[in-house]
Amino acid sequence: MTSLAKRAARSIAASLLLVGVAACTTPFQADVSRFATQLPAPQGKTFAVVADDPDLVGGLEFAQYARYVGAEMADLGYTEATPETADLLVKFDYGVNDGREKIRSFGARDPFFDPWYGYGGFGGRSAYYRGGPWGFGWQDPFFNSGPNITSYTVYTSGIDLKIERRADGQRLFEGKAEAVSRSDRLPYLVPNLVEAMFVDFPGNSGETLRISIAPEDRNTKVRRID
Repeated sequence: MTSLAKRAARSIAASLLLVGVAACTTPFQADVSRFATQLPAPQGKTFAVVADDPDLVGGLEFAQYARYVGAEMADLGYTEATPETADLLVKFDYGVNDGREKIRSFGARDPFFDPWYGYGGFGGRSAYYRGGPWGFGWQDPFFNSGPNITSYTVYTSGIDLKIERRADGQRLFEGKAEAVSRSDRLPYLVPNLVEAMFVDFPGNSGETLRISIAPEDRNTKVRRID
C-alpha cells in the first residue's frame, strides 16, 4: 500500500471513529402523546404489566421490556402484583417498521462517502480500493467536484401504553411514544421510548411533547409540539 493510500485509510478510520462518537452522544428524541383521566394515587395501589398483543404473551423479549415499564411504575410508588390480583392492568405493546430510504446531498463531493470510491458511507461497507489505489481509471477523487448524494435508512419505532382498572375495565390512561432513528434494534429503542413515556408522567391530557433523553447522564429536555 502506498503512503498516500495509508494516509487515506487512516483518514477513513478517524472519520468512522468520529461518526461513532457522535452516535453515542446524540440524544434520543421521541414524540409522546398522552391522554388520562384521574389516575388513582400510587399509595396502596398495585399494578401488573400485560401484553396488549396476544402474540407477545409469554415471550421472553416482551418480559424484558415489561420490566422497564414495571420499574417506572414502581418509581411512581405503585406496587407490582399478579394480573389476577392487581388493581391496575398496564397494557403494553411495541414495534418498529421496516424503514424507509432517505437521501442526503452535499455541496462538495466527499471521496470517503462516494460509492465510486468504494466506501458507501452510511451503508456501513468497509473502506477498500477497487482496481488499484484510485478505484477506476485515472480519476482523482480528492480533486473531484459536484454534489455528493448518499442514502440511508431510517426507522420509525413506537410503544403503546394503556392503563385500565382491572375490576371494571375502565380505561384510565392512553399513551404513545414514537421515534425516528437510524436504528431498528428494539433492545436499544424500547427502553428509551419507555423512559420518554414516563417523563413527567402522566402529563397533561391531550398534549404532545418532544422529549430528548441524553445518553450519558439521562437528563431530559421536554419541548411541546404545536
